[in-house]
Amino acid sequence: CNTAVLLNKAIQDKKEILFEGAQGTFLDIDFGTYPYVSSSSATAGGACIGTGVSPVKIDKIIGVAKAYTTRVGEGPFPTEFPPVFEKFIRDKGNEFGATTGRPRRCGWFDSVMVKEAILLNGISELAIMKLDVLDGLKTVKICIGYKYKGKTFKEFPYDFRVLKVAKPQYQEMPGWNQRLNRLRCYKDLPLNAKNYLSVIQGVLNTKISMISVG
Repeated sequence: CNTAVLLNKAIQDKKEILFEGAQGTFLDIDFGTYPYVSSSSATAGGACIGTGVSPVKIDKIIGVAKAYTTRVGEGPFPTEFPPVFEKFIRDKGNEFGATTGRPRRCGWFDSVMVKEAILLNGISELAIMKLDVLDGLKTVKICIGYKYKGKTFKEFPYDFRVLKVAKPQYQEMPGWNQRLNRLRCYKDLPLNAKNYLSVIQGVLNTKISMISVG
């Protein structure tokens, strides 16, 4: 059928529609870390491009981010873990491509990238996934900036040379020993896990509305 007609009629009939994006903001053909990108529009704007639904019909955009950062394939990755720790987190989080099985690269939560994604997508709230993968770590870190040639970048620099050699600036926090995978209420999270989420929320100036564990 003509899906654009189908979807717009559903909107006229006051039905709720959920669009799920593919891949991630920094694989976007226009705003990604070119040339290490996809061939499609991976930002929220891609929902309109791919469906024929007008941007004015979209009333909420939820950003989805892991509690740490991952990337498949080549490209700049300032917060990437050292190899041994990277393998530990990859195995613990089952970080392998769903289709190709390729191992994902893993690193600390990068608020510089996520802030840029919030801006580009018009994100009003966040879902933070796989928080339980960080269980048992003595220290957890959040990247709050990049340092390059004496300058600290708080906003994402679209410069491959900077991204390749910049030193991430971290806010370090104590981790938690409690296993989170069976928890179902925010109030049951250990204090240090709550503090980690609170710092992320504060740095990004965007509320976290959902948390995924298990």
